[in-house]
Amino acid sequence: MLRESYTAIVERSESLSGDFATEPYECGWAGEAIFFVRTMERVGDLEGVTLRVQISADGIRWCDEGTSVTLGAAEVAFCKVSHFGNWLRLAGRLPEGASMRSVIALSLKA
Repeated sequence: MLRESYTAIVERSESLSGDFATEPYECGWAGEAIFFVRTMERVGDLEGVTLRVQISADGIRWCDEGTSVTLGAAEVAFCKVSHFGNWLRLAGRLPEGASMRSVIALSLKA
């Protein structure tokens, strides 16, 4: 049986700074998820910045799931998520004066 898959772009090269969160994505049909963070432009030191996976039952109220992705020198970073309910997003806080432009993709598989 061929597995169902889909990739959603939840952040498309907008300037991110301070506290931020990606667009939430409803994906309760999926059994696994991978967030890919491709950092295209960096201002300031982003080494070691952690982005947290957040889950929600309704897409409005959020809590940290426990999985995170840490930014480093590489252009692309990722994290895998399972047992996430219905809604997913990434949230983070960049240091004072730092910003980035990233494409963040959420790859889902049933």
